Amino acid sequence: MSTFAKRERLLLADLLETAGPDAPTLCEGWRTRDLAAHVVVRERRPDAAGGTLIKPLASRLDRVMEEYAAKPYEELLQLIRTGPPRFSPFQLKQVDEAANTVEFYVHTEDVRRARPDWSPRELDPVFQDALWSRLERAARLMGRGVPTGLVLRRPNGQTTVAHRGTPVVTATGEPSELLLFAYGRQEAANVELEGEKAAIARLRETKQLGI
Repeated sequence: MSTFAKRERLLLADLLETAGPDAPTLCEGWRTRDLAAHVVVRERRPDAAGGTLIKPLASRLDRVMEEYAAKPYEELLQLIRTGPPRFSPFQLKQVDEAANTVEFYVHTEDVRRARPDWSPRELDPVFQDALWSRLERAARLMGRGVPTGLVLRRPNGQTTVAHRGTPVVTATGEPSELLLFAYGRQEAANVELEGEKAAIARLRETKQLGI
């Protein structure tokens, strides 16, 4: 049975192919070629990928990203479709699901929602539950730097606290939309915000959401 991560991987590759190498994305400063290079480097160059979180490795990551972005676009797409190399931990189904389900979902939406004519995808309840489970585990990490209190709430009433503080803003939406919001795609996420107007404005503008 196909996993969520595999499904989102193939959907992302198809969208990148349709969009071409120079289309916009929601990732600031990145075109589709850059996003494709990021996905490949993350899976195939662990020696450089750590630069996303470890500052001393950032310059190495930039160099490797440039090298991969210079490759033929079709080659990058094929590397995304075929997945990680044989002995990568990402080859393990459990690791792939844990590490890539959200990664590929978010980047798929980065491509889709950068288009002016985008519309929300219809996601099945099982996938929404899977995204909510991952959001619950990562919410405090993604919200640790925001300037307000932040509560994430599903339409069914389930909540998770992303950041304790005052004033509190409550974001309500489907798990898929809350996930995008928590990953810093505030303007593209379909959520309703409740709280003080000034606090909502600060939350919408902050660059501190995400990992």
